[in-house]
Amino acid sequence: MDSPAVLTSLRRGLRALRIWRAVLTLIFFLWWDARPWTYPGGCTNERRQSRQTARARWLTAELLQLGSAFIKLGQLLSARPDVLPARWVSQLAELQDKVPPFSFDQAQALLEQELGDRCAEIIDLDDQHLAAASLAQVHRASLRSGRQVVLKIQRPRLERLFRLDLEIMQQVAAVLQRHPKWGRGRDWVAIAQECRRVLLRELDFRIEAQYAARFRQQFLDDPRIRVPAVVWELSTRRVLCLDYLPGIKVNDLEALRAAGIDPSAVAEIGASSYLQQLVRFGFFHADPHPGNLAVAADGALIYYDFGMMGLVSDALRRRLGSMIRAAALRDAAALVEELQAAGVIASGIDVGPVRRLVRVMFQDALTPPFGANVIDKLSGDLYELVYGQPFRVPVELIFVMRALSTFEGVGRSLDSGFSLMAIAKPYLLPLMTSSGSGPNDLFNELGRQVGAIGSRAAALPRRLDESLERLEQGDLQLQIRMGESDRQLRRMITAQKALGQSVLLGCLGVAAALLGASDRPIWSVLPLVVALPVGLGWFRLQLRLAREARMDQLPGQPGQSR
Repeated sequence: MDSPAVLTSLRRGLRALRIWRAVLTLIFFLWWDARPWTYPGGCTNERRQSRQTARARWLTAELLQLGSAFIKLGQLLSARPDVLPARWVSQLAELQDKVPPFSFDQAQALLEQELGDRCAEIIDLDDQHLAAASLAQVHRASLRSGRQVVLKIQRPRLERLFRLDLEIMQQVAAVLQRHPKWGRGRDWVAIAQECRRVLLRELDFRIEAQYAARFRQQFLDDPRIRVPAVVWELSTRRVLCLDYLPGIKVNDLEALRAAGIDPSAVAEIGASSYLQQLVRFGFFHADPHPGNLAVAADGALIYYDFGMMGLVSDALRRRLGSMIRAAALRDAAALVEELQAAGVIASGIDVGPVRRLVRVMFQDALTPPFGANVIDKLSGDLYELVYGQPFRVPVELIFVMRALSTFEGVGRSLDSGFSLMAIAKPYLLPLMTSSGSGPNDLFNELGRQVGAIGSRAAALPRRLDESLERLEQGDLQLQIRMGESDRQLRRMITAQKALGQSVLLGCLGVAAALLGASDRPIWSVLPLVVALPVGLGWFRLQLRLAREARMDQLPGQPGQSR
C-alpha cells in the first residue's frame, strides 16, 4: 500500500475515534443525568435544568470542534426534541456556524474553477469577506454591468470531508440501532439517512438558488419585504451569486433609531411576513435568526441565507387548522385526537399525561391576556413532553415553532409591548374556519359530523339489544380503566416490594455479620449467597421505579413546580 493511501486510512481512523469518543460521552451523559441518585442533595427540577444547560453547552462546543458537518447536524438535531432533552434542543437551536475564514487566494481559485471564462464578468472582488460560516464564506463584488452582488463560495474540499463524516455517522447509527435499549422506540438509521440527505443537499448551492428565487417570488408585490435576486449565470454547485442588499442588523436598536426607523414597526413587519409564509404560502425561512435579517434604509425587512427552508404540506396545514379550532374552543380531548391523527402521538398509549399537559397549556399560556413569550413557553412545554416518550413531532412543525419563537424574541427586543398572538389573529381565523383550504370546508365538516351522529343514533337500538342479550347470557363483562390510579397503584406495589427486599437484605447483612463474629465464620457465606439474588431483584425494582418516576416529570404532574 502506498504512503498516500496509508495516510488517508490513518486520518479516517483518527477521525472515527474522535467522533466515537464524542458519541459515547454523549450517551454516558444522557444515562447519568437520568439517574436521580447522581444529584447530590436530591434530584430537583432546578438541579436537573442546571445540569442540562451545562451538558448542552458541552455538546455545542463539541460540535463546533468536530467541524462543518457536525455543526449542521446540531442544527438538525435542534428539530428533534424526541432525541435530546429540552435544554439541549434549545441550546442547539442557537448554534451559529461561525468558523474562521479560508484564504482569499483559495476563494479566487475556486471561482475560476467553477465559473471558468465567466469570471471575466467579475471586475471587483473584495478580498475581505462579509461573513464566514461552516459551509462557505461571502465576498462582495461588482460586475461589468455595474450590478453589486455577493458571492457565496463553498469551502475547499468540503464535500470530501462531509462524506467521510456522514459515513461514520451511519456506522454510529447502526450500532445504536442494534443496542436493545438505545434502539428501542427510535429509528437511528432513518435519522442518519435523513441527515445525510439534507446535508448533502445543502452542499449544492443550485438548490439554495431555487429556494431564494421561490422565496423572492412570494413577496414581489410586498414593498416591505426585500429578498435578493439570484444571478443565475454566475451560480453553480459551489458558488451562489445574489444581489447585494445592504441593511442594518435587525437587533441593532441604536442604529435603527439613528436611521429614523421605528423598531416596533420592524417587529410587526417581521411577524406578519412570517405568518404569511406559514399560512398563505406554506414555504418558509427555517433559520430566521438575527444574523439572517436586516432592515433597509426605508424600513423594509431584508432576508438573507436560504440554505434551510421549510415546507408546510397542505395536509399539515389542514390539520393545524383543526388544532387551532380545538385550542380556541379549549377542547383538550379534541386537540389530543388531532395530535393522534397527525401522527404526533403514537397509537395505543395512555394519553392521560398529554391531556393534562394540554389543560395546563390552556390555563398558563393560552389564557388572555397572552404573555409576551407565549410561543417560547409552548415550545418548552412541547419539548418537555416529547423527550423520552412515545411522541413524534413532525420536523417541519418543530421548525415552525422554533422560527415563531425566534421572531417572538426579536419582536420583544425591538418593542417591549410586542404581541405575536395579536398579530397572528387575522392569519389564524381562516385556518379556524376553513382549515386553510376551500370556503366550503367548514360546512363539509359540519355535515360529516351530523352524518356521524345520525349513523350512531340509528345504530343505537341494535347495539343496546346486542348488549342486553350478551348481559343475559353472562358474556358481558364491565371493565373500568382507572388510568392514573392504576399506574400509582402499580408504583406503590413496586415500592412495597422494594421496601420488603431492603428489609430482607438488611437482615441477611446482620446475620452475616453475626455469623462472621462467631466461632464458625465460614457460615457467614450462606446469608451472602442468599442475598445475591435478592440484591439483583432489588436493583431491578429500583430501575423500574426510576422509569416510572420519569413520567411524573411531565409538565402538569401534581406536585411539580412550573
